[in-house]
Amino acid sequence: MTPPDGLEKASAAFFKGHGLGNDYLVFESGNEWILDTDTIVSVCDRWRGPGSDGIVLLQDRSEDPFSLRMFNPDGSEFERSGNGLRILAGYLAGEGLVGGDPFNVSVGGDIVQLHVLGRCSDGRYDISAEMGQATLGPRAVGFDSRVLDKKGCIDLGTAGKLMLNLVSIGNPHAVVFPEVWQPEAMDEIGPLVANHSAFVRGTNVQLARVIDEGLVEAVIWERGVGPTSASGTSACAVATAAVESGRANPGVFQIRMEGGTVEVTVSPERELTLRGPVQEVYRGSLTAGFIDSLG
Repeated sequence: MTPPDGLEKASAAFFKGHGLGNDYLVFESGNEWILDTDTIVSVCDRWRGPGSDGIVLLQDRSEDPFSLRMFNPDGSEFERSGNGLRILAGYLAGEGLVGGDPFNVSVGGDIVQLHVLGRCSDGRYDISAEMGQATLGPRAVGFDSRVLDKKGCIDLGTAGKLMLNLVSIGNPHAVVFPEVWQPEAMDEIGPLVANHSAFVRGTNVQLARVIDEGLVEAVIWERGVGPTSASGTSACAVATAAVESGRANPGVFQIRMEGGTVEVTVSPERELTLRGPVQEVYRGSLTAGFIDSLG
């Protein structure tokens, strides 16, 4: 994780939405405040700012594809978020910038296709994202495999030894299928794996179990955030890992998380489609006084 190196200015106006409790603020480029590590932390603060799990910055609404940057609540910039992308799609639909046809966005050096499949008058959306092809293994996620033992496990000391299924969805993930299902173990395992020195850029972490063919349960620790009720890229990583580890066949998965369930389709070539609900929460504007307090 790195702090944003190319400082940008944003508008005061914002859109807030969530995907199963994983919430993002959407800002457009403007002249009201500068995005840097400290200001992003302040804006994402749930007690002193609007609060969110991250920020999506729409750089130019006239571009095709739409160009984006994404930031964690700790101020670091990251590659992509499935929920953040779908929340942005809800914003674009509400602004009348997209309709019912698929459209493209550029984020983290990749092109992602989004599709607003349905829209209700109460601000609910059904949105899918073509997440591309998952890649696997240490090199894909920036992991130094020399720390693994002969069985391919990583030693976390008092937390024990774990087999990591390493998956990149444009961002790094480490999926663990524990022998005994104890979701509360994520409180210890999550930060140990996410911040392990073997990961060049850190990683997102998931504990998962296959309940039935096409149904997987997951608990998530998000890089730069911590415990998270839902995550689109995590859901994609979990479905991919279930297939690649031989626990499931390619196809359509329901990924059940604390915040709810999303649908992930995994093709035999590991091409991924993420589909699920987005809820518009509110629109607002940072006050002049709050912006002044950002420094």
